[in-house]
Amino acid sequence: MEILTVDEVASLLRVSKRHVFELAQPRTKSGDVREHPLPCIRLGKAVRFDKHAIEEWVKSLSKV
Repeated sequence: MEILTVDEVASLLRVSKRHVFELAQPRTKSGDVREHPLPCIRLGKAVRFDKHAIEEWVKSLSKV
């Protein structure tokens, strides 16, 4: 398992760190349940990501 930081995921997806945090939230800003949240691992205040899970998440979005 390869664990990534927010910076690494942002670079991988070519989005901002802020957008990575938004995508990882289970709910949108309006309070709606996010259909496909970015899979993450929360360790206290730290947020980490499994690279394989991120790759699978991207693949699943291309099928939607």
